[in-house]
Amino acid sequence: MTSTPARLLHHRAEGPVSAPPLLLGPSLGTSTALWDGVAPELSAAHRVVRWDLPGHGGSPAGLIGPGATIADLAALVLALADSLSLERFSYAGVSLGGAVGLWLAVHHPERVERLAVVCSSAHFGDPGPWRERAALVRAEGLGTVAESAASRWFTPGFTEPRLLDDLLGTDPSAYAACCDALAACDLRSGLAGVRVPTLVIAGREDPATPPAHAREIADGIPGAGLTELPRASHLAPAERPAAVREALRAHFAPRERGSGTVVRREVLGDAHVDRAQAATTEFTAPFQDFISRYAWGEIWTDPTLSRRERSLITLTALVAHGHYGELAMHVRAAVHNGLGPQEIGAALLQTGVYCGVPAANSAFAVAERVLAEMEAEDVERS
Repeated sequence: MTSTPARLLHHRAEGPVSAPPLLLGPSLGTSTALWDGVAPELSAAHRVVRWDLPGHGGSPAGLIGPGATIADLAALVLALADSLSLERFSYAGVSLGGAVGLWLAVHHPERVERLAVVCSSAHFGDPGPWRERAALVRAEGLGTVAESAASRWFTPGFTEPRLLDDLLGTDPSAYAACCDALAACDLRSGLAGVRVPTLVIAGREDPATPPAHAREIADGIPGAGLTELPRASHLAPAERPAAVREALRAHFAPRERGSGTVVRREVLGDAHVDRAQAATTEFTAPFQDFISRYAWGEIWTDPTLSRRERSLITLTALVAHGHYGELAMHVRAAVHNGLGPQEIGAALLQTGVYCGVPAANSAFAVAERVLAEMEAEDVERS
């Protein structure tokens, strides 16, 4: 735990001081405890710095006031980074914390190395309900809001008492000011200009920021990746820590700059690329180099199409030519790129019209097997 000056956000730093810095931002009503199941493992390779929102956890409530904006919160994060001598850093944030990361990527890309936006949005809907919640909390405190928090934060049957206790311990005035920031948040027009490598993570059962919000961010940012987590609601790092850890570790891992291997790993996964590289011989090495440079270093990095769109095109092309071994690999890649089973099924159904019923029949069998395997792997990890 780190001692924090009165005008700085409270924070907790873990990991080697010389390691690449990674800032972790919280959701409204939570504290650094939101990252308890994720941060310790990430700190093996990064200098992880978790921070608390004003009036949350250990941060002073007076850092913001009525009418606060995302820009105000981002300025506090930059002040914290400056105090720690972090000129550039990677960043992951949940909900409000994710919006802060988006703001930084739009307005200060020179400070952000890589970005992950978790269960968040570029626009949190009609500002009216947020202003109403702010007025309620200022008048009555957080009791009423806390009563419904579990249903907004977690899937049925799951809870995390520590986080619910943190909500009750939050300063009402600071919480209300954060609601003001959410009411005024609209970063949609800036998404197309983001050039920071970005991963978007969504909980498929999140009622607060549904997967459609994540897709809007991923579709708007050139080259962004999208991962949708089954059996996860709004606070995915608490509910599905293993899945979030895996996604963030892969996204923030040291990169082979200037190589298509980076994108190949992001789309197909480390396990597949490691197997391909281990099996490379002197005879096949030129082909592996060709694939990495041309397919992954040129085509898949072109921002004209999103990775979700490229996955849809790839699936249909593989079905058309009967490449079912490659299809299995790219069904997995499609899920990594944010496509759900219904979208994959819809693409394969369309191949029945344009590629033929026998081809689509074989493709459905392959996809069903792969999706079942991924579901079983997901259950085992969690």
